[in-house]
Amino acid sequence: MATLPSRTKILVIKLGALGDIFLSMEGFHAIRASHPDAHITLMTRAPFVELARRMPWFDAVMLDTGPRFYEVGKWIELRRELRGGGFSRIYDLQCKDRTNMYFRLMKPGAPDWCGTARGCRQRRTGYDKAQLPAAERQLRYLESVDVARAGLPDLSWLSGPVDDLGLPERFVMLIPGCAPQHPHKRWPAAHYAELARLLSERGMGAVAVGTKVDQEAIEQVRGIFPGVMNLAGKTDIPQLAEVARRAMGVVGNDTGPNHIAAIVGAPTLVLMSGRSDPVRTMPHGPDVGWLRRENLEDLSAEEVNLSVRMRAT
Repeated sequence: MATLPSRTKILVIKLGALGDIFLSMEGFHAIRASHPDAHITLMTRAPFVELARRMPWFDAVMLDTGPRFYEVGKWIELRRELRGGGFSRIYDLQCKDRTNMYFRLMKPGAPDWCGTARGCRQRRTGYDKAQLPAAERQLRYLESVDVARAGLPDLSWLSGPVDDLGLPERFVMLIPGCAPQHPHKRWPAAHYAELARLLSERGMGAVAVGTKVDQEAIEQVRGIFPGVMNLAGKTDIPQLAEVARRAMGVVGNDTGPNHIAAIVGAPTLVLMSGRSDPVRTMPHGPDVGWLRRENLEDLSAEEVNLSVRMRAT
């Protein structure tokens, strides 16, 4: 691929979901390392704009409004914004039909586009078929377009104040919730409560995290074992990362917060149903494991307790 001028403008597209954003952080880091002097913009969705503005790899953030097919005015505005951005290269890390459509919006005269869109100059064929972890698939594609790996990024910027939360001195972070549309991903509340009881016998507290949507799931756990601390809706993403750093270990469903815990280095155990593929969707981090059952009800608290990954101290 031809070398770009040092102050060129580059667009990186990653719309979400939360776990996908974190699986792309090593890719973001690699792109910045390959283009240290470029002006790089990230296009993402509204829930991730504030997080993206904190990231050290981007100079600007572009909001993707996700227009519906009939919202002609929004499509026209999106085309104007994309074509007016002056981008010399675009790295599409979303690689879905929607972002392939964005490539077509930039015709004629589309810039170097790295993605899966038919007709783009740097097309990643067979990308989704590779039986590899998501982060690894992305890094291998970036290598194919001359973006070298730069290693795990420094995430010291991803931290928020947690001293006022009253965290126990020694605790395991639990993630009992997940997206409401995926009930098969939920390990039962009674099992989480039993795990918390077993952890307490080991001298460990249990701190449950999540958004306000996860409040009901966590209160079900607390209804059985009240000793679980409920932080649902009380932490933003940087604070959640810091709670994970302070935890002795993390146990949770196959959902976004596990990706945060894993990438900041917390020993992380993911509980997966038979519908999840641990190879392709595993969180990316230095100390990650998983347990999987076709039906998560069949995974006992005793087995999880024996498998919890813990810090040495």
